[in-house]
Amino acid sequence: MTDSTEPALVPAATLPKSPPTSIPRLIVVLACAGFGSTFALRSVEPLVGVLARDLASDAHTVALLSTAFALPYAFIQPVLGPIGDALGKERVMSTCLAVLAVALTLCSIAPDIGSLFGLRMLAGAAAGGCIPLSLALLGDRVPMEGRQVAIGRFLVAVILGQLSGSTFAGLIEAAIGWRGVFAVTAAVAAIACAATVFGFDRTGRPAARRPAFGEAVTRYRTILRNPRARVLFSAVFIEAIAIFGVFPHLAPLIEARGEGGPREAGLVLAGFAVGGLLYSALVGLLVRLLGLPRMLIGGGLICSASLTVVGLAGTWQVDCAALTAMGLGFYMLHNTYQTQVTEVAPKARASAVALHAFSFFCGQALGVAVIGQALLGFGQLGALLGCAVTILALGIGTAIALRQKPAPVAFPG
Repeated sequence: MTDSTEPALVPAATLPKSPPTSIPRLIVVLACAGFGSTFALRSVEPLVGVLARDLASDAHTVALLSTAFALPYAFIQPVLGPIGDALGKERVMSTCLAVLAVALTLCSIAPDIGSLFGLRMLAGAAAGGCIPLSLALLGDRVPMEGRQVAIGRFLVAVILGQLSGSTFAGLIEAAIGWRGVFAVTAAVAAIACAATVFGFDRTGRPAARRPAFGEAVTRYRTILRNPRARVLFSAVFIEAIAIFGVFPHLAPLIEARGEGGPREAGLVLAGFAVGGLLYSALVGLLVRLLGLPRMLIGGGLICSASLTVVGLAGTWQVDCAALTAMGLGFYMLHNTYQTQVTEVAPKARASAVALHAFSFFCGQALGVAVIGQALLGFGQLGALLGCAVTILALGIGTAIALRQKPAPVAFPG
């Protein structure tokens, strides 16, 4: 991957990646974009029961609104990678956020469940141009010695978006209704778009060119021939099913037990993001104390225990505590996979990140339907015990599979 900051006719060797003073500004702009996209992603989950009643639909069907967001998010990744490289990641990100804001605005006036599904699909595809392109842009601009810290700071904004979206939707729905919630998410996306339009330093950016989709396909094929890459992409696909497939069903499950409605569901879901923030605060210590294998096994154990507790169907406060622990365990797994993915193909890091996001959001999209059927067939305890066993096996299995030192992908020529 060439440095996108390189102006024409100037030798690359004479140019730094990015002046140190511009890196904090870049992180702030990307944090706004990441916050705006994840705020929209999680805001619908506490509203499943309300949407089912207002739009005369079944709760399990309404829960698939998460799939309607996640599936286009996944399938747009292999396309946005080469488009971002060709047209400029900043330009593509601003455009995607503008489309996201429009789609969410239209969600707020959707007349029926069918229209809402279509608009959520558009919103998901647009949101797909934020976080993966942000990670690739940080790889382009930030030197390796400071990249992990930069990505960690960006991750905090992403987690805060999840926390704020789910909590806000649950707490405010009674006052402004679900249409008002969508209107606020649209406003947040519009602010994020404005931050990218006016915040990016575009001096010295190369001119736009035609996307090289043929070269992109070749890179994807080369990466997928690497056994380690296949392990990592499979791992994030499975963890997304076992963890995120449960989330859209939590609101109707809590309501069915007489434990509350959108407010309580929003607070429960917010616990997961709090666990993610806890991980961000402890990550340096955890890496030093545990190392890769124990990090994966520990994350699997914590997630497995948390899913079991939720399966036992206690109070919503207990569920909130369990999801806080699950957030910690999930990021112990996911951030380890994410870090390993960035080293699979250093010369095609954006392509590796795109395939990672594709696999992860395919798992999220499929997981909602899989867990929905498991809940119908085996009940809450049976379905979540299945998830608990799966995530524990994943942590142990990947700890074994990833023990060897990675061999970077070699590209032809």
